[in-house]
Amino acid sequence: MSPHLLAAAPAKEPGLKDFGSDPWWLIGGKVLAIFVFLVLTVLLSMWVERRVIGRMQLRVGPNRVGPFGLLQGLADGVKLALKEDIVPRQVDKLVFVLAPIISAVPAFISFVIIPFGPTVSVFGHETALQGTDLPVAVLLVLAMSSMGIYGIVLAGWSSMSPYSLLGGLRSSAQMISYEIAMGLSFVAVFMFAGSMSTSDIVAAQHDKWYVVLLFPSFIVYVITMMGESNRIPFDLPEGEGELVGGFHTEYSSLKFAMFFLAEYINLATLSALATTLFLGGWRAPAPISTVWEGANAGWWPVLWFLVKLWLFIFFFIWLRGSLPRVRYDQLMKLGWKVLMPFSLGWILLVATVKAFRNEGYDVQKIFIGAAVVAAVVLVATVVWEMFRGEDDKEIVPGMDRDAPRDPAAGGFPVPPMDAPHYHGGPAGATTIKTPPEEVTSGTH
Repeated sequence: MSPHLLAAAPAKEPGLKDFGSDPWWLIGGKVLAIFVFLVLTVLLSMWVERRVIGRMQLRVGPNRVGPFGLLQGLADGVKLALKEDIVPRQVDKLVFVLAPIISAVPAFISFVIIPFGPTVSVFGHETALQGTDLPVAVLLVLAMSSMGIYGIVLAGWSSMSPYSLLGGLRSSAQMISYEIAMGLSFVAVFMFAGSMSTSDIVAAQHDKWYVVLLFPSFIVYVITMMGESNRIPFDLPEGEGELVGGFHTEYSSLKFAMFFLAEYINLATLSALATTLFLGGWRAPAPISTVWEGANAGWWPVLWFLVKLWLFIFFFIWLRGSLPRVRYDQLMKLGWKVLMPFSLGWILLVATVKAFRNEGYDVQKIFIGAAVVAAVVLVATVVWEMFRGEDDKEIVPGMDRDAPRDPAAGGFPVPPMDAPHYHGGPAGATTIKTPPEEVTSGTH
């Protein structure tokens, strides 16, 4: 086959000026396509997660519903829809019902600024394979993820359950610490691209991806996106071992399905954002793009985008099947004492390098060396914080370490051991577990 048969017209780079002029039917089609894509991604992600973790744990995984169990996610959705929707008596019903909606809707909105490909022709109309773009498009993702946390916090507060409330508070504290570090990891990308627009950031990576130039920022983002997704090893808001189910303990049926849907959509959004900011977006990898001139033209870039997206989703699944849940103090120390100071120092270094480059100095080797040193410092700091052992224990001067300690000392409220314990039952209802001494004395 001659090379000219494989060649295609060069891909037209979409810019901010290309958005806002599409006809109404094309805008509606884009919105519908993104919605269907996210729903199918959620169903497929559930199936892939179960199959991959089943293989890692020497289990079969779903293999009954549909070929190879492919329809298991759809069957789970039907099952959740048909379950009884139980609402405990004590809850704030309005907030209790709105919380899952507040959590799910921002997850859908975030994906609208993700570019799937270059400009293509749809029924004779030239349009970009992207819902829309904004001068501050990346900040929209941060804003929507912050809005989604309101749904989790309100779900924990309105459930009138201590487990749910603690899960909501954990999620808010986790979001504050990791959202700041995530935002700082974007700053270096903005400085190199000169824009916060996702289409401009992809266009700026035409010759070299930012995962190479800004590798420390990429590492920080990967860690923070795990904390942002509330998944293992940072799934403290759910924490089955200590919080039953966390913020969604009292939820069932479609309300629980909304939280489930929001989690997996956020998984796809975080993976797509990593692809856009650090892996060249819809651009083909270097070996393919150099050999095949039309790799970045037409509809082919959608394929490269999906491959990168699913590599990140597999990475999430692999971590869930490999790592244990960290302690909450380790989680917060990593966010506040490691990722934030490191990100600030890295931003200063990137700004210095950019200043030298603007003055005409050749700083490529210096920059690469500094990036390697920064990555080593980050890894060493994480290892030091996670495994330093005895330093994590606060020792009060003059205190006998062998003496019994008051669990409420230091300002931490602890419920009395003889008080009734509230917990969520298997159907999501709030029940009361009576202390054994009251059962034996007949006082209940």
